[in-house]
Amino acid sequence: MRRCAPAYGCFGNSGQTCTAPTRMLVPAERMDEASSVAAREAATLVVGPPSDPRTDLGPVASAAQFDKIQALIERGVAEGAELVAGGLGRPSHLNAGYYVRPTVFARVTNQMTIARKEIFGPVLSIIGYDSEDEAIAIANDTPYGLASYVQRPGGSAGHCEEVAHRHCSPQQLRVGWAPFGGYKQSGNGRERGKFGLHEFTEIKGIVGFTGE
Repeated sequence: MRRCAPAYGCFGNSGQTCTAPTRMLVPAERMDEASSVAAREAATLVVGPPSDPRTDLGPVASAAQFDKIQALIERGVAEGAELVAGGLGRPSHLNAGYYVRPTVFARVTNQMTIARKEIFGPVLSIIGYDSEDEAIAIANDTPYGLASYVQRPGGSAGHCEEVAHRHCSPQQLRVGWAPFGGYKQSGNGRERGKFGLHEFTEIKGIVGFTGE
């Protein structure tokens, strides 16, 4: 089955991935189309025991995490986000366990709690934008900055690369990714390559030495 990559990326590992794209930014005029595709994606996912080969999403890690996710879904509804898939509680075929329904919210604003918090569960928030610069501003308007994904379905891969390579603040994406590591509250350390080796080194400077 062909998957919708932005939506499925959020739901993988039951949303318990630090680089999960939990905020999906789309052109405002395509909000209905994007939310419909994401809702269909959520509906195809099978939630169940990891021992079942048909399962796409297993449980979340603990009761505390399950309760946190449920509270944030409830908060999203209360703050006016449009629930287009999933919602509160376990899937109807499961009466026990920390199973969360794959959930999609449309017409989210970046001031809503579900857009500000790291939910760490299978909950996707779709936010509309009117211009590319506004999209970058929304993407940067978060205390986190581990990863971003730039996609242009049916468009130019070169343009995606151009957006990712912008260096002129405030039009640059303030996120890390490769070498693995982030910005802001996502931390400044790096893993992999020579940058990862630097984490295990110490720098020493000697001053006042003339070299004679």
